[in-house]
This record gives sequence, C-alpha cells and structure tokens, in this order.
Amino acid sequence: MQNIQEKNIPSYKISVAPMLDWTDRHFRYFLRLITKHALFYTEMVAVPALILGNRKKLLDYSPEEHPLALQVGGSDPYMMGQCAEYASDWGYLEININAGCPSSRVQAGKFGAVLMKTPELVGECVNKMKQKTTLPVTVKTRISLSDVEGDGFEALFRFANIVKEAGCSKLIVHARKAKLNLSPKENRGDKLGLNYDVVYRLKKSFPDMPILINGNILSYQDIDTHLVRMDGVMIGRWAYGNPYAMREIDARYYHDFHPIPTRCEILEMMIPYLEKNQESLSVICPHLMGLFHGQPYSKLYKNILTARDLPALVSFIKDLKESDLRE
Repeated sequence: MQNIQEKNIPSYKISVAPMLDWTDRHFRYFLRLITKHALFYTEMVAVPALILGNRKKLLDYSPEEHPLALQVGGSDPYMMGQCAEYASDWGYLEININAGCPSSRVQAGKFGAVLMKTPELVGECVNKMKQKTTLPVTVKTRISLSDVEGDGFEALFRFANIVKEAGCSKLIVHARKAKLNLSPKENRGDKLGLNYDVVYRLKKSFPDMPILINGNILSYQDIDTHLVRMDGVMIGRWAYGNPYAMREIDARYYHDFHPIPTRCEILEMMIPYLEKNQESLSVICPHLMGLFHGQPYSKLYKNILTARDLPALVSFIKDLKESDLRE
C-alpha cells in the first residue's frame, strides 16, 4: 500500500482514535478495507510493558494497516525515548503520548489524564522522544481536569505551549474536561459536556501547530463543520459502531475516487483473514458486528458472528450475492 505521505496529503486530516480493546490489529485490518487513507492509531500500549514485555507481540501489525501511528502511555522520559526508537524500528509513522485517558488503571501507571497535572513532565517526554526518533511525536489530551475553574482554556493553552516548545508535532484534543475518579464512559456523560469552542480558540492561538479535535463526531456534517476551523478530526465510536459509514472518507477528504466495495464484498475479503486467524475469532468477530448496521439481515449476521461460524458466514455472503441486498 502506498504511504499517503508520498502523495503529500496530511495524514492527520482524518484519523481514527486509539480505543482500548477496540482498535486492535484485527479491527484496523478490517477497517482498512473501507478507508485507505485515514490515519489509524493503535490501542494505547503501556511503556513499561514495551520495555520489559513481549515487544514483538505488542508492536507487530499487518502491512495493510498503514498509515499507522503508535500510541503509548508512560511518564518516564528515558523510557519514553526508548519507545520512540521502537516505533521507528517497527515502521510506525508517528508516536503519540496518551495524556487524556481518565481510566483508573491508567492513572495507576502515572499516565493518561493525570499527566495534565504536570505539563512540564509531558514536555520532558516529548523532548527526550524527539532526541531518539525522526518520527513525529504527538500528544492526545483533554481540555483540562474537571477541578480546573472556568472552561479550562488557560490550562489547555499552557499545556499546548509547553509541549509545542518541547517539539510536539501535533496536538489532539478531546473537547471535554476529564474527571479522574470516573470511568471513560462516565467521562463522556452530561456532567462533562463537550466544549468545541475552547478547542477552536486554542487553534486560533497556535496557527502554525497542527491541532485536531475529537469527541462525539458522528457524521460527515460534524467533520465538515470542524474542518472549517481545525487541521483535522479524530473519529472514535462512530468508526467502530458503524464502520461502513467510513466509505466516503477517501473521496471526500483525500481525493481518491477508487471504487467503493459493498458490505458484502468487504465481508468476503475478510474471509481469508478469518480462516488464517481462527484461534482469534473470539477477538475478531466482535469488531465486525457493525458492518451491516441498520441493514436487512443485520440480526442474522450478528448471530452468525456470535456463533463464530465461518461456514455459515460464507453461506451468508452467497445468499447476499444472490439477493438484491448486496450493499
């Protein structure tokens, strides 16, 4: 697959967020059948695990997944520098620091949203990583922590300024505050509402720094609205729950008007991958559930996936081909 950077197209315009337990290598392989150009991020990989654990298992991916960025979670500048070298060695296009996840298990490792308390430390990590790699080093964060008074703009501005001066190539902002004692799902609730205007203001303050916006972006209208003011948009749950909706990304934002495969064709292209990875069907099949979102036969399709029944899936494809419901 041709690297989109070879076409001088900014890889950051449309990206798919790192989502723990969702955006693993299997889902990325599947979604790449639908969009060739959106930048994908790995699930967050804990830096201590990369240093001490099975590096190959944590970092390997299929070549078809490119363009691909590695997201890491850590707070030790030296260890972060080592991981930046690993990202280069494994052929990733970018390495991203998680400074926004509010999960308690992430806090225990002293990374994620808790890093917003110490922007200088994030700056040290960026600086050390820049010394170890020529890859873009980027940061994903939130507006601020929930105990910050007001709309959080001043805290976000300070954070952005520190990481920019340290060499951060791109900042991704989930347009909410983060509360450290709530789960990620609770952090998307009404108590921590979206505030896109704060992120828009940040972009005005840093015109030369690529800044992306993230948070509840669920339609092309949402994307287009944000792109008027932002350098790029990061999509999360929409891409996972309704992956076929991503089929217009390449034409709309990357001017690549290749033929769009039908849902049936995408599923058929997945069969060899499923056969090759039968020991991982319990992990892979849930990622495919949204392919027929809102379509006839969706319930039957989900039941087949739940049963992990490959012969039934092949028969399902055959039946679709013989019907008028091929999309």
